[in-house]
Amino acid sequence: MSFGTSEFCISVQHVIDARQRIEKYVRRTPVLETCGVAADGTSLLLKCENLQQGAAFKARGATNAVMSLSESDALAGVVTHSSGNHAAALARAAVARGIQAHIVMPSNSARVKLQAVRSLGVEPILCEPTSAAREATAADVQRRTGATLVHPFNDPAVIAGQGTAVLEILEQVPDVQAIIVPVGGGGLLAGSLIAAKSLRPDLRVFGAEPQWADDAWRSMQSGKIEPAMRTDSIADGLRTPLGTLTFPIIRSLVDDILTVCEDSIRRATKQLAHQIRIIAEPSGAVTVAAVQDHADRFRGLKTVALISGGNLDDFSLLS
Repeated sequence: MSFGTSEFCISVQHVIDARQRIEKYVRRTPVLETCGVAADGTSLLLKCENLQQGAAFKARGATNAVMSLSESDALAGVVTHSSGNHAAALARAAVARGIQAHIVMPSNSARVKLQAVRSLGVEPILCEPTSAAREATAADVQRRTGATLVHPFNDPAVIAGQGTAVLEILEQVPDVQAIIVPVGGGGLLAGSLIAAKSLRPDLRVFGAEPQWADDAWRSMQSGKIEPAMRTDSIADGLRTPLGTLTFPIIRSLVDDILTVCEDSIRRATKQLAHQIRIIAEPSGAVTVAAVQDHADRFRGLKTVALISGGNLDDFSLLS
């Protein structure tokens, strides 16, 4: 698979190819209408990736990466480091292809996400809860096994796979005017931007992240990748800084990065459960929180908020 044929690491054709490659392994998730969730004057719909395989959009990118491997590379298996949904997504994709997966996870990973990996017959390799420890442990596994590293977001095949969610949105809501996507490492936002801006240049695409993990917003201001300053946001999937492949795409194509406070994320998570009857993890609910807190940016626009995952570990958030 050849990437890097344009100024970015992927083109829209890679997203289209990814969709064909993964369609029998992932779900075409529904788009749901809402009432009373957004401010008056905003038509808000939800792209429910919390109903995806493994309850997260990560199934798309991980499956594309695994199914893109040559036969010889696949024989050695795959390895990744992830604190959450990418870990289970890669394990699931490896099982589907019949190859081995080595999953490095920090010791403080959410219980529900550790259990998701174990339920697939893969025992996570636990490490200290730091980025350096995760990367070092995965590199050691790669040296010992020859496995292919599939990075959670800084991988062209992963980025292309994530972009397939927007291909579905464009079919399901042809008159969509704005899409808002969570941003952590940026794989989902980057893939979404490539798909959206290539096929609908007029479409507005926003990223959403916590104020306590506002590295994407700060990176846009400085013009370079900024580190995450805090690691305690309730939106645990969005604590990761941008990647060297995702940042150039986001910097060039995103309309804006919108930040929200922790209370707003909690409110949106609870509201989705009680009013829409869907379970979203805080990292997925951040998009709804952003539409609510930045209502002026979406008033009069038909907007789709992407709910990226539903692996909620703390159900007290819903009470």
